[in-house]
Amino acid sequence: MRRSTPILALTLAAFALAASMGAAAPVKPAASPRVAPRAAASDTAIFAGGCFWCMQTQFEHLPGVTAVISGYTGGTKPHPTYEEVCSHTTGHLEAVEVAFDPAIVSYEQLLTRFWYSIDPTQADGQFADVGESYQTAIFARNAAQKRAALASKDALARSGRLHGRIATTVRDAGAFWPAEDYHQDYWRKSPGNYRAYRSGSGRDQRLSRVWGKDAAKPLVH
Repeated sequence: MRRSTPILALTLAAFALAASMGAAAPVKPAASPRVAPRAAASDTAIFAGGCFWCMQTQFEHLPGVTAVISGYTGGTKPHPTYEEVCSHTTGHLEAVEVAFDPAIVSYEQLLTRFWYSIDPTQADGQFADVGESYQTAIFARNAAQKRAALASKDALARSGRLHGRIATTVRDAGAFWPAEDYHQDYWRKSPGNYRAYRSGSGRDQRLSRVWGKDAAKPLVH
């Protein structure tokens, strides 16, 4: 029996309504806000401790240290070359710029490692390297670093551990000029020359005499 047109129309409308309700897309839950990863905090310390080839290996791979760059600082000549600095006429010292995360290693801890990496009583250079460019210094980048460096130096002087006056100076940091590319990570680029130089300089032997078991050993070879 055929349905009458009005009834059929109503029936089809009902099916269409039911189908549209059943096919409705599910509501998506609200997306959680994206949180950007926290960037590692960064600070910089500058130390002059004689030959920068050797000083770089004192801080490379230290937990919390993110980069170590060899360079020149303390003088007035812009863009100095290695030959100019070695002439001891620029006022610059060989130094390392140490980038670090203070949440992992503090500036005070870096100061301690610096002291144990040098002979603070040698005024004319470091170990076999004699001359202005090899003298030792801490270059403070701000007032907090300067206070920490001076306090550290004073505590060391009062400790009685050293047989002589501390020659290491604490200075305000100025421009730091990165050294030529071949000096960067010299221990990796020329391991044989680096080891021969380090051994011949007498650095590790002197550090053992000055600091005993506390003498800082290079973290890379």
